[in-house]
Amino acid sequence: MTDHFRVMSALLSYPSAELVDALPELDVVLDAQPAVKAQLRPLFAHLAGHDLIELEETYVATFDRVPVHSLHLFEHIHGESRDRGQAMVDLIEEYRKHGLEPAVDELPDYLPQFLELLGVVEPAVADVLLGDAVHVVAYVAGKLAGNDSPYACVLDALAQLSPVAPLPLAEPPIRDMDEMLETFGPGADGTEPLLKPAADPSGVSPLNFHPRRTAAAATPRP
Repeated sequence: MTDHFRVMSALLSYPSAELVDALPELDVVLDAQPAVKAQLRPLFAHLAGHDLIELEETYVATFDRVPVHSLHLFEHIHGESRDRGQAMVDLIEEYRKHGLEPAVDELPDYLPQFLELLGVVEPAVADVLLGDAVHVVAYVAGKLAGNDSPYACVLDALAQLSPVAPLPLAEPPIRDMDEMLETFGPGADGTEPLLKPAADPSGVSPLNFHPRRTAAAATPRP
């Protein structure tokens, strides 16, 4: 297991009293990854240095009111296209392949949930999954950093952990979550576990973290 991913998942979730109380424990978990621990220091300081209402207000203002900060990965690349629905289905199958079931009250591409998946799979598998998603992660990291968000450090750290160098991402399409939420459930408040054991693990389809391109426009991935 790669526990630093699970720590990042907790840090990116909606703030709660339980999260604030657990900060010293999360800090200790990161002792095994000193470089990551140092990178995440700004967010630890932010969470420890404000009362819960302020933390909640900052979180909502950061992630719910600014579309380019969205933690729903596919929102930045698929918009309302059919590719987005298929990408969701493929990602759900990836969870189930590893004996996990995505929370019904959140979309499967929600980054804290995705990080929980990375935290329970073998490191080599986590590298592949993160390498596929890193282009979106780095894009959001840049937007957060540009707005001086304390959350930027988490996505920066993720991008640096990836074995794949991030490529530039085009501006995301217009945000519209309604249709996907009707299919996969309403938004989560971040206070409950995001994953549970799957009753019937199955196979997996290739994940689609990139918009499909025409044959003429496509270029080989490194």
